[in-house]
Amino acid sequence: MTVDTRPITESEFPGWLRALATGFLRPPLITDEEAESRRAHMDLARMSGAFDDGRCVATYRTFDQRITVPGGARVAATAVTQVTVSPTHRRRGLLSRLMAEGLAGAKERGDALATLIAAEYPIYGRYGFGPAASITEWTVDVPRTGLDGRRALPEGGGRIDLVEGGDVRKTGPALHERLAARRHGMVSRDEHWWNANTGAEPTPPHPWTEPFHAVYRSAGGEPEGLVTYAADDRWGDAKQPLNTATVRDLIAVTPEAERALWHFVCSVDWVTTVRSGYRAADDLLPDLLPDPRAARVRTAADFLWVRVLDTVRALEARTYEAPASLVLEVVDAAGFAGGRFRLATEGGQASCAPTTAAPDLTLDVRELGALYLGDASAVRLSALGLLTEHRQGAVAEADTAFRTARRPWCPDVF
Repeated sequence: MTVDTRPITESEFPGWLRALATGFLRPPLITDEEAESRRAHMDLARMSGAFDDGRCVATYRTFDQRITVPGGARVAATAVTQVTVSPTHRRRGLLSRLMAEGLAGAKERGDALATLIAAEYPIYGRYGFGPAASITEWTVDVPRTGLDGRRALPEGGGRIDLVEGGDVRKTGPALHERLAARRHGMVSRDEHWWNANTGAEPTPPHPWTEPFHAVYRSAGGEPEGLVTYAADDRWGDAKQPLNTATVRDLIAVTPEAERALWHFVCSVDWVTTVRSGYRAADDLLPDLLPDPRAARVRTAADFLWVRVLDTVRALEARTYEAPASLVLEVVDAAGFAGGRFRLATEGGQASCAPTTAAPDLTLDVRELGALYLGDASAVRLSALGLLTEHRQGAVAEADTAFRTARRPWCPDVF
């Protein structure tokens, strides 16, 4: 029978959840409680599926998002999430159909970008997404850090207080907005995110375990940082503590707050190992320790992928590190963002418009996505054969214009 792809109906929601669980290798049993909990936070109009004889065999969902681009602008994006194809229906083009329909809807809504967190690397370049921000996770050997009890005390008159989830829901959103206004790559967190991550709206069937929360306040009493962490309970045979603290979230709007919170977590009694959670590839953490070698890289990988849907709006939204005048030939097989464009940057700002002039560079829209947040190197992409230079020096010009002093960071899975 023909497999059709379309938005789901209310009655199909539990079946869609079962297909989602199947695709992610989770037990495909959806309770009424779980369905009711999830339904409250999902927009059926932004959820699609593939159906074979009435059974959902593929899933696709999007939601509205804002992403910070270089310079601090918050750009409207379509976030793509919960994409699966059941193992019985792979290699039939279902993902391609769902993605084409979903990206067309994003373009129609007027979003300049689409974003996703790629579970597998080879898939999403086919649809124009490029790896735009990486993450690094560190494991810190606390006894090697060189920290002592005195370093756990903030300098300059600041203080750290343990707080509860309700306090985080009051303090966290404003702190996050302050940080997102200056750190490109960060994506928006809605009220449900804060509720779900502080226990106010647990998602069955996953049990909620209350973590520890601590807020850093400046000498003037202003909240400037927040850390959430959990700890296990492990002891060695000689009755020595071997506990691990796992950081779930650490945001700070000042270097003082960032230093104080990391020193605090690495000075908690009985904790001998700290897992940092997903940090920026150039995070300050190792060098905030007296002995940076105490921090060992556990994970280093691509994370946030970006798909440009409107080249002019996307390129004009961000700032640039150097002046440039480039004619870009953007190849987009899907037809959303392709064409020839003149990008002119001066004083950090940019203008971009279609042109018929000869191109300086030719690149696929996926490479434009990789360059967009300033993480990828145009010189490296050229060496890999992924970017073609038509005017000598154009690659170097693009590299200095697009690259940013700090690497982009997206701490959130979505």
